[in-house]
Amino acid sequence: MKNISISGRSVNQDGLTRFNVDNEPAGQGKSKINPALENFLQEGGDDFFKYLNWTGLIKETNIMVLSSLHHYYYDHNDLVGIKTLVNLKNLNNVKHLESFLHTLYRILPAGAYFVGCFKSNDNNRKVVSNYQSVKFFNGLINIFDPVTERSLSKKGVTLLLEEHGFKVIDITDISGISYFWSQNLRRGC
Repeated sequence: MKNISISGRSVNQDGLTRFNVDNEPAGQGKSKINPALENFLQEGGDDFFKYLNWTGLIKETNIMVLSSLHHYYYDHNDLVGIKTLVNLKNLNNVKHLESFLHTLYRILPAGAYFVGCFKSNDNNRKVVSNYQSVKFFNGLINIFDPVTERSLSKKGVTLLLEEHGFKVIDITDISGISYFWSQNLRRGC
């Protein structure tokens, strides 16, 4: 593992998608960019970084970031020491969301945090007199067009996470995106 200095902090890195942040000063005076943190900022943006900073999770050790652009396969051993898993892919675009959440519940350690984002339809819901037919039409489009985003609300995401063993700690809107922080309620083995 090599140490990389970021803004006066020491960062241990063992891969592109996992990084540890300590509060110890780097002391070397050189500032190098951690590739994992750089990728996180490019994909997740400043708002996601601000949210993680606001929650205090950015200071936690053993954070793993799942890229929204690249697909990696992890097994149980890869996630054993993870305390926080950050999913950069918008939940609206996760193809098999229920299966994804069920798998996370099973393989994340008990008490681990799961953080992510989604576009909430709470703020831009239009009053439609024939809501059922619009809902049916949108569902029909989703069947034939896999690129279409899934419609999600804060209440719906909260229920979905709770049904799959996560406790929602916070949901915050920033610039039209809802960021959530949840915890795996699975009991230790």
